[in-house]
Amino acid sequence: MAPTRLERGLRATFLGMVANILLAAAKLVAGIVGHSHALVADAVESLADLFSSVIVWRGLVVAAEPADEDHPYGHGKAEPIAAAVVSTMLLLAAAGITFQAAREILQPHHAPSGYTLVVLILAVAAKESLFRVVLREGIRVESSAVRTDAWHHRSDAITSLAAGIGISVSLLGGKGYEAADDVAAIMAAGIIAWNGGRLLRPALNELMDASPDPAIAERIRHIAATTPGVARVEKCIVRKMGYHFFVDMHVEVDPQMTVQHAHEIAHVVKDLVRGELPTVRDVLVHIEPAGEQSGVRSAALVAHVSKRGASATESSSSPSSSSSS
Repeated sequence: MAPTRLERGLRATFLGMVANILLAAAKLVAGIVGHSHALVADAVESLADLFSSVIVWRGLVVAAEPADEDHPYGHGKAEPIAAAVVSTMLLLAAAGITFQAAREILQPHHAPSGYTLVVLILAVAAKESLFRVVLREGIRVESSAVRTDAWHHRSDAITSLAAGIGISVSLLGGKGYEAADDVAAIMAAGIIAWNGGRLLRPALNELMDASPDPAIAERIRHIAATTPGVARVEKCIVRKMGYHFFVDMHVEVDPQMTVQHAHEIAHVVKDLVRGELPTVRDVLVHIEPAGEQSGVRSAALVAHVSKRGASATESSSSPSSSSSS
């Protein structure tokens, strides 16, 4: 049996958690013993990755919980919340790395040992591979949290690469170049901050019910418009909650159609959309009269209301006029 979207997302997140534990331990020990502040900072970044993976894991589990009395639309918002938290952690990690590296530049310290470079090369290879695997799964299951977790792995790889460049300069330059790894760490922090800001925006957009990919709404609109009995799709609004989409649409039908028939068409539209797009959780279809008849009826209604308003005014003024006579 093929794994579900939740299982795929959790599996990718668990893989990242295991990798972060091993990499953080290796880099922390090598950084302390090998006198590399950049490698220690990189180990801290890996620990932040581990913590973010735990947040994503929990967010995915909560987002998959069914709707209940307190959450009639489900718990899908837990996923973008997790993505927003992880993105914020990226920004905080960048600030922390910058502060630590800037402080180390001003203080004399030993040049890093050569074997720390080997550790970083292995870390970059592992993290880049992990990024590609997790990102592929995040795109496949359409999970903003898993995609954000993947980019967190890429940010860790960038930090490791920058630390490796700094260590290489320190080793090749010799005395006077000890701070090269700290400068490289600051440069990597800038890239991490950029990634954090870039990933925070879509998470916030999803929390604010921003429109998803326009192609999704267009496909839903096409399905509804080609349904027998539908004259026109007047409005189609789509919002994303976790793994699923919720649709609100207004469709026009023959104004002479019975309520029963219009109700049946609305159900057909709903079933067709959910049948062709399994990620759509619910479709709310509002029926409206189509064609010129609706305009005529609206005008007649306005005229009727205006006439009743005028009659009411005349009625209210008639007693005074009769009394004056």
